[in-house]
Amino acid sequence: MGARTKSRKRALDVLFESELQSLSTGKTLAERRADADPPVNDYTVFLVEGIIAHVDRLDALLSEHAVGWTLDRMPGVDRNLLRIGAYEILYVDDVPDAVAVSEAVNLAKDLSTDESPAFINGLLSKIVELKPTLTTP
Repeated sequence: MGARTKSRKRALDVLFESELQSLSTGKTLAERRADADPPVNDYTVFLVEGIIAHVDRLDALLSEHAVGWTLDRMPGVDRNLLRIGAYEILYVDDVPDAVAVSEAVNLAKDLSTDESPAFINGLLSKIVELKPTLTTP
């Protein structure tokens, strides 16, 4: 598993744990960094902090284009993988869009339901398709 893949998985852990325990994501990240077991690398911090900063925009886009699904109805793993993937697509220039989609899909294969990879692929592919028309604050 590559370094960035591990970072994405760790970011997913932080995001999912925060939701599961109804804690602020920033607090969970700070606790994981303080524990440093295992250490939280810079790309994980970058992802989590970026998602915190843009979560309203990310959630609005995902909600708007998730046909037949609300964010609350999605499995927590899927919701947070979508946030990670959408964040990388929209805000991280050194990650190709196809890589962001592929990474999210592969993590879903390992960590979520049988239907999740196809759902995540479809929704993130829609975000990639719409990207030229979206403004990113």
